[in-house]
Amino acid sequence: MNIWNDEGDPRRIELINRELRRLDPDLVSLQEVLRTADKDQLAALLDGTGLHGTHQGEVVTLEPRFADRFGGNAVASRWPHRIVDAVDLGGADVPDVPWRALAALVPLPDLGDMLLIVPTISYQLEAEAARERQVMVLADLDARLRTEVPTIIAGDFNATPDSAGIRFLTGLQSIDGRSTYYHDAWAIAGDGPGHTWTVDNPNAHKDIGYLVGQSGHRRRIDYIFVGAGHAHPKVRARIHAAAVAFNEPVDGVWPSDHFGLVADLVF
Repeated sequence: MNIWNDEGDPRRIELINRELRRLDPDLVSLQEVLRTADKDQLAALLDGTGLHGTHQGEVVTLEPRFADRFGGNAVASRWPHRIVDAVDLGGADVPDVPWRALAALVPLPDLGDMLLIVPTISYQLEAEAARERQVMVLADLDARLRTEVPTIIAGDFNATPDSAGIRFLTGLQSIDGRSTYYHDAWAIAGDGPGHTWTVDNPNAHKDIGYLVGQSGHRRRIDYIFVGAGHAHPKVRARIHAAAVAFNEPVDGVWPSDHFGLVADLVF
């Protein structure tokens, strides 16, 4: 889930925390989480959940530009994890990307370590070339660090399923002579369009108006990707269910400008 830093109603963080406690997840991928000298949103989000959390600010040596405004990526897990890499997906084509793609090894009981990658991809509508480069970096990151247990890549990709980057990740097209394949949890087990950034959410109206400027805008841009059998022949992950989450107001307060995703996996 992209939690939208500290924009909007300050009660949002408590609502997200309440729903996290109800959902009781084993693995959590969070985007746009603020961590400054006077604000630790990750601690507030995970309070009472029993989850172990790490914010990118804890593992990078140099704070990225704009991180104090837009926040960073964060990982949480039922079992203590360790961060093994924090990759800068920025570049000359997208210089204002403060989010680091976190790679965490999570010890799953009876299975061993599993790689969880938490990215945020460039958001500009015209930045698909940058997104293509970024998803190839993620594929390389997985190839370098993956274990026998299927990798999960979960985050805000700012791209629809028909975009080149998402088609690359789901094996539908190659980029620069390269190809790969991950299961898209929503495509396998979701019901309906699965929109996560939509005018149906009042919190999204301002940015949709600024970035898109068209009425009726609805997109599926947040994903849970699961490693497939060619990369993990000894352990398989079956996707049993996928649902949109954090998509209803509570006492008139919407949790974020994105809806979240929840998937049930059986290894």
